Amino acid sequence: MSFSTVVNCVTLAEHLNDPTWRVFDCRHLLSDVGYGEKVYAEGHLPGAFFLHLDRDLSGPMNGANGRHPLPDPQAFARKLAAAGVSATTQVVVYDDAGGMIAGRPWWLLRWIGHERVALLDGGINQWIREDRELSTEVPHSAHADLDVNLHDWVVTTEDVHGNLDRQAFCVVDARGPDRFRGENETMDPIGGHIPGARNRFFRDNLDADGCFRPAAELRREFFALLAGVEPAQAVMQCGSGVTACHNLLAMEIAGLHGAKLYAGSWSEWCSDPARPVAR
Repeated sequence: MSFSTVVNCVTLAEHLNDPTWRVFDCRHLLSDVGYGEKVYAEGHLPGAFFLHLDRDLSGPMNGANGRHPLPDPQAFARKLAAAGVSATTQVVVYDDAGGMIAGRPWWLLRWIGHERVALLDGGINQWIREDRELSTEVPHSAHADLDVNLHDWVVTTEDVHGNLDRQAFCVVDARGPDRFRGENETMDPIGGHIPGARNRFFRDNLDADGCFRPAAELRREFFALLAGVEPAQAVMQCGSGVTACHNLLAMEIAGLHGAKLYAGSWSEWCSDPARPVAR
């Protein structure tokens, strides 16, 4: 049996010593890029490797491609293969922010053609709530082979700009409602949103414990948000293409398949003052 959306702590604990499973700690703070490595060193799930949002889960910035451009697919696959991930490996990713960061590697793995990837529901916080052990040991693994079979799941800024009049797809912004309205913008130089975008704050996918809400609830709310638009005609975005993956995961949990990612998101869109802004 393999998992492609979420797993709970009980299931993961049963497979911690399973050589066909690999776990990755993806904790990160946008305000402190060294945070993830620090807390990983202090204690992580036994056997978990570490992935850094900026170095491992993103590519280089050039000033016009957003704050977290997609990594080179082959380089990303090599990073995973170095930790022993092959085509038959069940990967589990986690963070301490309800999947805010870990949703990105979940999506990246599926993007490069690896379907056996799941997010630990509730993350390390739930693991600790269940009184499960942590480790400070850094794991090692023999290299594996991992091929890339890239899916066509990404839209470009040109695609989004061309869609302003055509409305062939629906853009959904995962940022908080205040940032969507152009208020309290602290991450990017310009506040606002892409004209015509709809807002679905990624945290609305979670319950009070930081676990994903039931599939039926997510399905009902995304249906209402899309208002007749097919899931495959939805494009998820956020500030930099990270929390948008959280909405993509929520849609998969809800059984709504086929949505794409605008990876550059608002940080790429607003890098050119000629592009229109809505508030």
